[in-house]
Amino acid sequence: MTTKSYEVQQSEQITHDIEGYLHDQEHKSFLRFITCGSVDDGKSTLIGRLLYDSKLIFEDQMASLENDSKKVGTQGGDIDFALLVDGLAAEREQGITIDVAYRFFTTDKRKFIVADTPGHEQYTRNMATGASSAEAAVILIDARKGILTQTRRHSFIVNLLGIRHVVVAINKMDLMDYSQDVFQDIAAQYREFAENLDFSTIAFVPMSALKGENIMAPSDKMPWHDGPAFMTVLETIDVARKKAEKPFRMPVQWVNRPNLDFRGFSGTISSGIVKAGDDIIVLPGGKTSKVKSIVTYDGNLDQASADQAVTLTLEDEIDVSRGDVVAEINQRPETTDQFQAHIIWMGEQPMLPGRPYLIKTTNKTVAGEISALKHKVNVNSLEHEAGKTLELNEVGLCNISLDEAIAFEAYRDNTAMGAFIIIDKISNATVGAGMIDFGLRRATNVHWQAVDVDKTARAEQKRQKPVVLWFTGLSASGKSTIANLVEKKLHALGKHTYLLDGDNVRHGLNRDLGFVDADRVENIRRVGEVSKLMIDAGLIVLTAFISPFRAERRMVRDMMEAHEFIEVFVDTPIEICEQRDPKGLYKKARSGEIKNFTGYDSPYEQPERADLHLHTGTITAEQAADAVIAKIQEKYLSS
Repeated sequence: MTTKSYEVQQSEQITHDIEGYLHDQEHKSFLRFITCGSVDDGKSTLIGRLLYDSKLIFEDQMASLENDSKKVGTQGGDIDFALLVDGLAAEREQGITIDVAYRFFTTDKRKFIVADTPGHEQYTRNMATGASSAEAAVILIDARKGILTQTRRHSFIVNLLGIRHVVVAINKMDLMDYSQDVFQDIAAQYREFAENLDFSTIAFVPMSALKGENIMAPSDKMPWHDGPAFMTVLETIDVARKKAEKPFRMPVQWVNRPNLDFRGFSGTISSGIVKAGDDIIVLPGGKTSKVKSIVTYDGNLDQASADQAVTLTLEDEIDVSRGDVVAEINQRPETTDQFQAHIIWMGEQPMLPGRPYLIKTTNKTVAGEISALKHKVNVNSLEHEAGKTLELNEVGLCNISLDEAIAFEAYRDNTAMGAFIIIDKISNATVGAGMIDFGLRRATNVHWQAVDVDKTARAEQKRQKPVVLWFTGLSASGKSTIANLVEKKLHALGKHTYLLDGDNVRHGLNRDLGFVDADRVENIRRVGEVSKLMIDAGLIVLTAFISPFRAERRMVRDMMEAHEFIEVFVDTPIEICEQRDPKGLYKKARSGEIKNFTGYDSPYEQPERADLHLHTGTITAEQAADAVIAKIQEKYLSS
């Protein structure tokens, strides 16, 4: 059926049988797909052509398109279909796609939502966002250029995000005289590259999006191609979902309690079927109950299945919170606080193992960290490479550690239960996206051992309250000098203390760490853990570390209980630090002998609200030590 005849039939059906038309539209199959590839390979032009040929452009849009094509188009005054999609002014001026653009269109067989994603490497994170909800991917390749770095990068990310159906659209065949040899060579190269990727189907289609060749119907210009046209491929991709065949899972989005007589748990079912009367379990808590009713806006249901948004009421009054998972009792998901995952890094600042982040899974946000980067993935060769950090758009295999357990499933089995994003705790920006591979088995075998002599008993024995005095500031600011004086004064008062000095711990505990940002983060994480153990022993702990990053100082504060952490900012102007320079470090930094030196080529983030601010440019070290003692005298030194 041609596009024109479909349009005529559609118009007649709307006129004579509107209910039948609406029924047909409602029951069409649906496909979400993404277009991706390198810059200027024709993604936006292809989508514009699909919208145009599907008769989904209004008259005013067509007039605007014709006008814009003459002003800013790239086709010499002819219609530039890419302008239908490239809506941002910056995109039109540069002739590239920056944002992810979503468009709807329909044919007589299927409805579609297509995501047009950027081709530039710096916008790979945008491409990953578009791919996260797609069921199929169209990888465009410019026939003149063949397979490029971005072709491989996007193919790998598409595979990583669980898309199993790929259409390799070899575009701009008109510029290569519709050569069969060119098409076959590119197809063979892609097949070889994709051997190590987990695609279920790969279809190769030669085309010219600009000329409309082999888009909606087979092209006379390429009689040698015996496969279907591009649209036919999209209409016949089998993406029948089997979510209903999997065990029941529903992450709780909202505890619905409009009045005292109703308490339900609302969310979207990610997989399986639930019926009234089913036995369920709520994880990670482990409480069990039965489904009393399945409530929707249109009334109660006997059963509900994957992708339906419902409210469940339970027979028992059990504790259920946002982010918990309601699951089938006999086929429950795993729970863990540590897992292995692939991460796509989206932050401008590098990922640093040990730095605290927020991890958001389904509807739950918990504190956590990337505890180890096992390797980076070279998306061009798919080889594993060593590394300590991930930069913007890089992909790595990591171990993740959370502050509390979550219910999860592997991403390959359940995308909703296996996906997560990483949020920077300082800026609240999303800096990464991840796909869970599996829980770390050892995490389920490690438990806290109960002890009879606890922190309170140890502190009472010493007649003091445990606290961490965290001295932070530039090198040569006087941190160690002041901390040493404070410990001497505390010792004279009969208090039990221990001083952890930055240089001293690097002789033993942290001797394996350097001074790059990733090692600085790990340095502070280890000192924080040691400080926490000493707090548990009932001690007053003093630390003297540059600790240049706010995120790590906050991480250590969060390890302790309220009021157990006092941040002391030793605020000394860098000019004075340079004058002192007892180790000659500033001089070496200026001459380039030392790299990653705080204050020169590595940043120092001043505390925004230190518990105690010592302006050591105007007071002596003795006076600074007395100020610290005065700060803790009443609350921590009372017997």
